[in-house]
Amino acid sequence: MMPLPHDRYCDEIAHQVGLLRAVVTSGADLSATVPTCPDWSLEQLVRHTGGALRWVELLVRTRAQEEVAEEQVPEAGGPEGEGDAAALDAWLAETGEMVVAALREAGPDAKVWSWTGVCNAGFWARRMAHEITIHRADATLAAGLPYEVAPDIAADAIDEWLEIVEWAQRTLPDDPSRELRRPGGSIHLHATDGPADVNAEWLIDLSEDVIGWRRGHEKATVALRGTLTAVLLAFYRRLPLDSPELEVLGERELLEFWLERATFG
Repeated sequence: MMPLPHDRYCDEIAHQVGLLRAVVTSGADLSATVPTCPDWSLEQLVRHTGGALRWVELLVRTRAQEEVAEEQVPEAGGPEGEGDAAALDAWLAETGEMVVAALREAGPDAKVWSWTGVCNAGFWARRMAHEITIHRADATLAAGLPYEVAPDIAADAIDEWLEIVEWAQRTLPDDPSRELRRPGGSIHLHATDGPADVNAEWLIDLSEDVIGWRRGHEKATVALRGTLTAVLLAFYRRLPLDSPELEVLGERELLEFWLERATFG
């Protein structure tokens, strides 16, 4: 599948920033541990996410041709002091406006350093749309709030992860994803509520050193079924496989094997 249009990613970043700000200002305990990222509090998660957006803003705005250290990013750590939801909200609002403006001004084809072979602003628009979409899930789970995501974004987030796993297998000799080969093994992801135009089903073939994958309904060694949002969260290890929203059919161990080693995200 082709990535979504550049403007769609920019729109989604702005939308997700707004939703994350709503979590910050919801009265949620900013010091609460994030269940899906237990090394972080909710506030630390928000600061991490905003810092990543500011880092990308600097990369794209300056058309950086090499990696930029986090220490060089102005206000990457967020406002001074802790526990001030209003200050955190204002910082996050400014962050969202900055990164979206930089990405829109650059357009998708502007040359910008990245850690993959795709070195343009379009890569970063897509990466940040999904970065904040998943971390917003972390935040809403920590705050006990409901979580939903647009079908086209959820499906594209799964596509992107599969592309990154494929890239890591080809490029990074020590990455855990290199251990994913299972001759004859395959995984089917089946969203039970995906719109027809999204085609939210995937077949992942683990037979070779580098995964093969495609959209579509096909039999596999193991199948993961559920709503598209639930499948997305499970695939990103944000929702346990035994959750009532999910159904695992076939060799569950193979799916667990994948989730342990496909470590991105």
